[in-house]
Amino acid sequence: MTLLLLFVWSFAAATILPLSSEVPLAVEVARSGGWGIPVLVATLGNVLGACTTYGLARAAITAAPDPSPRVARAAGLLARHGPPLLLLSWVPLIGDVFVALAGVARMPVAPFVVWTTIGKATRYIVVGVGVASL
Repeated sequence: MTLLLLFVWSFAAATILPLSSEVPLAVEVARSGGWGIPVLVATLGNVLGACTTYGLARAAITAAPDPSPRVARAAGLLARHGPPLLLLSWVPLIGDVFVALAGVARMPVAPFVVWTTIGKATRYIVVGVGVASL
């Protein structure tokens, strides 16, 4: 596993593709013997993938500004609970929904990136340190 492949895999895993990025991260940590650089690369790829999903959702809602009542209700829920909900953006299935809803809710980019990065980096640090300590 190379760092470039880890980046691409982590990016893709943050989109609607049904991929998990923890295994490639674990392989790279085990291969390299350290967790810092692989965690940084995986976090960067995963956050940029989430930004892509966010941007696509934001563009879609701008192109079709009349969302279904269900989508509008869900986006309102995200707006009400705020950006800290994006700490869960790493959770399979629901994390992608939170990211897309942040775009639909037109959440400002800076809080989106900060909270998403904290959530995703924390998960990768736990995985990376865990594998490195084996």
